[in-house]
Amino acid sequence: MQRNVYFVTLPGVMSLDLTGPAEALRLAGQFHLHYIGPQAEVVMSTGLTVSHLQPLPESLPAGSILIMPGVAESAENFASPVAQIACDWLHQQKGAIEAGDLTLVCICSGSLLAGKAGLLDGYQCTTHHDVIGRLRQQVPAAQVKDNRIFVEDRSVLTSAGISAGIDLALHLIATHLGPQAALDVAREMVVYFRRGGDDPQLSPWLRYRNHLHPAVHRAQNLMAAEPESAWQVEDVAAKAHISSRHLTRLFRQHLGISVRDYHEQLRIAIAQQRLQQGAGIEKAALAAGFSSARQFRRAQERWESVQG
Repeated sequence: MQRNVYFVTLPGVMSLDLTGPAEALRLAGQFHLHYIGPQAEVVMSTGLTVSHLQPLPESLPAGSILIMPGVAESAENFASPVAQIACDWLHQQKGAIEAGDLTLVCICSGSLLAGKAGLLDGYQCTTHHDVIGRLRQQVPAAQVKDNRIFVEDRSVLTSAGISAGIDLALHLIATHLGPQAALDVAREMVVYFRRGGDDPQLSPWLRYRNHLHPAVHRAQNLMAAEPESAWQVEDVAAKAHISSRHLTRLFRQHLGISVRDYHEQLRIAIAQQRLQQGAGIEKAALAAGFSSARQFRRAQERWESVQG
């Protein structure tokens, strides 16, 4: 069953805020996309015209996803009479959002209009770094977070600027269709699949990707491609074109774990996969690069105690 997604499309809408998440959701194949707004036609930030927009509906089907993209020149465009109509309509959705019947997704500066509509009071949220100060000032009851690609708080999800909307769309796909579906879409779009590290059920291929540092991504990609290899920090750093000392510091800063620990989690996941496929524990451990089943069990127990 396809899930309904409604994009509130206003004059000056940021092109990638709209088309990035829309394309990701389209590729997933299980979302029915609608484009709504107070006007039937608007000009996007790039000068392209979007027409045949549907009127703002009186209500949305339960389980729908409501997406509020950002706009260029938000101080001006969100102060327009057209934006006020959308703001009033958004406020009418507050009850459904708080009840969990409707999921609110704000991309970039879209958080500003949602905040103005009273939808972010009491929620953790974020927005583009250029307007995060305005969001704090305009919505003092919101818990605004810095340096986040996206933030999820109950049925309200908000993202940072522009391309971060794709990350948030991939998160939605993973939530509703599973991580593999999101990975497939990310590969099709040739983008990183970055997820928040607060989800303990995720495999290490999906965890610890909620950052923007390219060198750390390069290092992660190297180890994820050959987790059974005997990676040393110096080798990973050299291939990632960075010093080992700096890479160690970046892993701690952006992931909260060491390079060695990240590699070990990959190996544990490989061994667990082999066990699920029917391999004995010794063969599973060796296939994952452990020296023995005993070493694998000790690593597994250590991480279980940390996560427990």
